[in-house]
Amino acid sequence: MEPGEARQVLPQLRRGALEYCVLALLRGQPRYGFDLVRELSEADGLLTSEGTIYPLLSRLRKDGLVTTTWQESDAGPPRRYYALTADGRSALERFVVDWRRFRDGVDRVLGTTPAPGPGRGRVATAADGTDGGQVGTVTSSAGTGEQPGPGRSG
Repeated sequence: MEPGEARQVLPQLRRGALEYCVLALLRGQPRYGFDLVRELSEADGLLTSEGTIYPLLSRLRKDGLVTTTWQESDAGPPRRYYALTADGRSALERFVVDWRRFRDGVDRVLGTTPAPGPGRGRVATAADGTDGGQVGTVTSSAGTGEQPGPGRSG
């Protein structure tokens, strides 16, 4: 790999994750486009220009992952607010599970995180049966010869 090629990794990662970051920002409440732009711009490396977010929001709407409504604004013209749909929430939950698996695998290969073992947990998601996407830690003694102790699941 040539030195210049390494710089192309961030745009590729951004393209793959940006739409799910937008869905994640819509989890709590509907938001308007510029609010999303501001939030994503504050997260290092996620948004390079305002012009990338609006076509993405349009595609998410066409795909049925978000809905839109117009609301009056105290400071100017009406704003288009975006809200997560049930399909959008499901897509986000699947992505979170896949992302964590991918991230953990890359971290292990790079040596930036210890491999799972006794006493180390993984993050539980809504797909694991936790309530409403709340995050918790699940520990496992599978394959270690240990018996689950108090406060531990097996």
